[in-house]
Amino acid sequence: MNPKNLKYHKEHDWARIEGDVATLGVTDYAQESLGDIVYIELPEVGAEVSAGTSYAEIESVKAVSDVFAPLSGTVIEANDEVVDAPELINESPYEDGWLIKIRLSDPSEADDLLSPEDYEEMLAEQEE
Repeated sequence: MNPKNLKYHKEHDWARIEGDVATLGVTDYAQESLGDIVYIELPEVGAEVSAGTSYAEIESVKAVSDVFAPLSGTVIEANDEVVDAPELINESPYEDGWLIKIRLSDPSEADDLLSPEDYEEMLAEQEE
């Protein structure tokens, strides 16, 4: 089940927004689709990310995939623990497996993201 306190992007990324800071990660659906994650490359602190563009690369036993930013901003923290132990993304995609924290450059972009209910609906439609 996807947490209700998050916003979701159609590319299977999530954002936990607290004031002008957002924590970003990939959804349970994404990590399950990827399979066992063996490597992740995250941007450096200070890097700019733009909504809808790739900011990280995840490598699993199946494929290499881009991770798309649901929001725009400046990276203020990267989760070094997932770089050292990428399996955290599989084990805990919404808690320990977060990827980066950004200071939002345009908080209104959150209005374009999916609610938990809309995201669940999108997943259900994909499975049909």
